[in-house]
Amino acid sequence: MSRLSPRQWPLLRQLATGTRGNGREAMSAATEHLKPRYDGASVTRSICPYCAVGCGQLVYHRGNDLVSIEGDPESPISAGHLCPKGAASHELLTHANRLTRVKYRAPYATEWQEIGLDQAMQMIADRVWASRERGFVEEVDGKPLMQVRTIAHLGGATLDNEENYLIKKLFAAGLGMVAVSNQARI
Repeated sequence: MSRLSPRQWPLLRQLATGTRGNGREAMSAATEHLKPRYDGASVTRSICPYCAVGCGQLVYHRGNDLVSIEGDPESPISAGHLCPKGAASHELLTHANRLTRVKYRAPYATEWQEIGLDQAMQMIADRVWASRERGFVEEVDGKPLMQVRTIAHLGGATLDNEENYLIKKLFAAGLGMVAVSNQARI
């Protein structure tokens, strides 16, 4: 590493030239060659997964590798800004301790075991249907009711109106659930 003479120091250059210090005069030889971590990466527009605001994100990737997630300056909602949770989206997806397999702990078991996603989804479907069958009320006092109170659904706020409409139709009209809500209301 070569040492700079005092005349090459950015601060002294700024003072000598009377410039503001926010342009090239503030750069050293090393900083002039720096590039963003997402330089040369492909970009995809997305929406932050955390709350109902829907801030825009730019997802930078090279092949199958996630490089960076930044705020989208063209988003009419967030204009390139992200809250602390949205700014941590990259770590949410790349952290070394992130769980990537389905974990299941059987009733009364003391240890978690890994199971396949298909098996987990089938177990959930079986349990929803069994709970519905146990708690479904067809009528009360001779009047049709057609509802189940033994299951509830709390939806995520990052879904759009159309998706939430279909979910509400499936759970309320299809399964008869009355406890259907959304994270955006909380």
